[in-house]
Amino acid sequence: MDLLYGFPVFGLCAMGGVFAADVIARPSPGRLRVAEVAPRRIHDNLPRFLTAALATQAVVLLVLLIVAATTASADADRRSGRALSVTCPEGTQLLSPWPGPHYAWPALGGLALGTIACALLLRRVTARCGSDDQRRTNIRAAVGAWGVLVTAPLFAVSLTMGVVVLSLSCAGGMKDVALWGLAITALTSALTACHCLGVLLLPQAYIKGRP
Repeated sequence: MDLLYGFPVFGLCAMGGVFAADVIARPSPGRLRVAEVAPRRIHDNLPRFLTAALATQAVVLLVLLIVAATTASADADRRSGRALSVTCPEGTQLLSPWPGPHYAWPALGGLALGTIACALLLRRVTARCGSDDQRRTNIRAAVGAWGVLVTAPLFAVSLTMGVVVLSLSCAGGMKDVALWGLAITALTSALTACHCLGVLLLPQAYIKGRP
């Protein structure tokens, strides 16, 4: 639970830092500037591949949380939404922790708040005056912060579900399919999280790269 609350706090604080930097970094006065008659659009400066990958992983996170919430049951201490109950020929298995509603709300709340904050921040950075390099730097930093909000909970949820599925004594071929899917999801989210941290900490390194 501490980690599930910590991921959103980290991402929101990082976005707050990007906002503060954008407010402080005002263009120097005293020079005549000519504005181009062209609308600025957010998606023109977004890292397209990273944004598409994060959007896909956000959808996967929502799907996993919905599946976990609909299959969750009370644990051994009768606390609802924290375990998975499976009936096998050998008997009933009660496996926990399971990312049911008790664990899903922090992830969903952080994802919702982070998405709204990131959208507002991207809108502000795109609309403000300044150099294109500075604008792209701030946009990539904001996307990196949002990426941490998406990939870190996805890694935690997929890894937790994978451990529970691995502990099942019955499931047949579906168990192998689920394990492979969850393992790939966990690995992909971990690699994407590392990339997002790089974008967040060193956004200037990606300015001259392909979007």
